[in-house]
Amino acid sequence: MDDFILEMKNITKDFSGVKALDNVNLKVRKGEIHGLCGENGAGKSTLMKILSGVYPHGTFTGEILFNGRELRLNSIKDAEDAGIGIIYQELSLVKELSVSENIFIGNEPNKNGIIDFDRMYYETKILLDKLNLNINPNVPVKNLGIGQQQLVEIAKALSKNVSLLILDEPTSSLTDADVEILFKILRQLKDNGVTCIYISHKLNEVMEITDRITVQRDGKTVGSEDTKNLTESEIIKMMVGRELTNLFPKEEHQIGKEILEVKNFSVYDSKSSSKKIVDNVSFTLKEGEILGIAGLIGAGRTELVSSIFGSYPGKHEGEIYLEGKKINIRNPDEALDYGIAMVPEDRKGQGLINILSVRNNMTLSNIESYKNNFGSVDENKEIVDVKKYIEMLKIKVSHFDLAVKNLSGGNQQKVVLAKNLLRNPKILILDEPTRGIDVGAKYEIYKLIYELVKSGISIIMVSSELPEVIGLSDRIVVMHEGKKKGEFVNKDVTQEMIMECAIGGK
Repeated sequence: MDDFILEMKNITKDFSGVKALDNVNLKVRKGEIHGLCGENGAGKSTLMKILSGVYPHGTFTGEILFNGRELRLNSIKDAEDAGIGIIYQELSLVKELSVSENIFIGNEPNKNGIIDFDRMYYETKILLDKLNLNINPNVPVKNLGIGQQQLVEIAKALSKNVSLLILDEPTSSLTDADVEILFKILRQLKDNGVTCIYISHKLNEVMEITDRITVQRDGKTVGSEDTKNLTESEIIKMMVGRELTNLFPKEEHQIGKEILEVKNFSVYDSKSSSKKIVDNVSFTLKEGEILGIAGLIGAGRTELVSSIFGSYPGKHEGEIYLEGKKINIRNPDEALDYGIAMVPEDRKGQGLINILSVRNNMTLSNIESYKNNFGSVDENKEIVDVKKYIEMLKIKVSHFDLAVKNLSGGNQQKVVLAKNLLRNPKILILDEPTRGIDVGAKYEIYKLIYELVKSGISIIMVSSELPEVIGLSDRIVVMHEGKKKGEFVNKDVTQEMIMECAIGGK
């Protein structure tokens, strides 16, 4: 008989009459790493918020059994007291505090009512040693890399003696080296009897680290299976309800004359004007072309494209020619006036205003075009355009005046795209266009990219996913430590060729 640590039975959750979860069932065996897969909007996060006490008992129907006993959680603390911890994609650490202060925040050891910092240091050291982490407990969290911060979050959860650890998109900002460290720790936790639920859109990681997988689609449970019995293609089919035979839908498109030339471009660190992040990079872009920019994290890709767009806070030098004429871009407004638009890597922080509606987010940067003779906004004209792009980009939204924060990641990304397309750009810069987006939404974004280049728009695409770079680009520029290390016409290019270039090889 299977030894289940967790059983969630017939969980149903409504939001304003819309079912986010419809009789969902999830069973997790004790001591396993259990993958939870599904497109954005499939209900994964809602289910985990119920399990972690964010949505209290009584706000949903169904039953939760944990270690054979019914759980009725009314808060996150109730879940932690029961032995359930969750680590969200967006870390909840206080950057100014030390590692030990973050781990024991709200649960500080004390002596006679005063925080016992010596004991807190000692207990933190024990926790870090268990995880084989060589981190000083007294160092401020802000001084750690994102990978180490992620591991501090795990130590924080373990300090509360959790027996079930939920990880929601834990590798979205990690390097490959950090991912290996994380996986090593997860396997170590598994050996020590800790059960994990692992949520990720990166199916190669899910296949590598999990023992069993449950797939959700449209708020329902599709099925569960041992990972060894599944392929990525089978998981994708379960997730999207159809077979995606080719994730990168290559479509013929006409490439025209040169539209952009960037010459001898250098970018300096915003905190140190003597330190170069991008060093003397030159490249060209043609009409209707997809130019991929590849490289490891820290290679200077984002700094390069955001400086071209005028949004990088540090200084830069070099020349930009648009259709043969030298231009000077000092800010994003000037870039947009020249016909250069950009979808930033951080869509929530830089691309959207979460509390505003889908409509306002789409039209805000182009609001002048909707003003009538009286200086007020012509709402009818605005709504016509908003509806057009909602339909064209297949944005799943109940109403255009819904706050954009209520949309899934893939649909939020489409809103950022719509905002930029409303400016009728000649050149569109896409920085990590599918980060944190599920496989079905990725496919739709890829199809849209091809529609844009077929219409004559030129695209510069920065991506950390080599299959994406190779699958979409006509030409690929590779960066290493701020320099342009190589350039490939995308014909018979392999991931190995790009990676060798990206790490400073030939």
